[in-house]
Amino acid sequence: MQGAIMMDKVVDIRRKMPAVQRRQVAPNGVIGMSLFVMAEMMMFAGLISAHAIGKTTAIGGWPPAGQPRLPVEETAVNTAALLLSAVVLAFAQRAFKRDPSAAARPLLITLLLGTFFVGFQGMEWVALLGQGVTMTTSTHSAFFYLIIGTHGLHAVAAIIALGWIYLQARKQALRQSAFATVQVFWYFVVGLWPFLYWKVYF
Repeated sequence: MQGAIMMDKVVDIRRKMPAVQRRQVAPNGVIGMSLFVMAEMMMFAGLISAHAIGKTTAIGGWPPAGQPRLPVEETAVNTAALLLSAVVLAFAQRAFKRDPSAAARPLLITLLLGTFFVGFQGMEWVALLGQGVTMTTSTHSAFFYLIIGTHGLHAVAAIIALGWIYLQARKQALRQSAFATVQVFWYFVVGLWPFLYWKVYF
């Protein structure tokens, strides 16, 4: 009986206590995208580890003798365009904080730079395929298409997301949470690329 009375008193006290307002650390979209990015980083770490094992155990040198070299110099230009896109996206964020409609132009530039990157990568692939470098040519070429192709798919998805927030900005309907979510994805695509470029092309 006394226990029941004590429980009633505790319930009454809790009802009278003011509700605690919890401040959201980050938008749900950003948290979800961050978790996705961490999972993708683990996947790429596995691919790079497999690539490193293949490179150290390759018989006859790496890359194989007689196989066309990967376009290191041309891809450096492509890499610069992708890195520049991240800088422009940061300017877009600053512009968005001042005036949401002002973010449309730098978002468009970011979108164009990203499209240039993917398009240039596609041209490289066409040239390599024309030289007879395919997935089955060697372990080196198989890893190249697997790793760089997987990154390319992520880049295409991120470009689609950039296109969506650009259109939202044009309509002045872009929300900060959506902008931040796409930013996390694009910065992941950009930040990962120099490491892949260094590991795979050299």
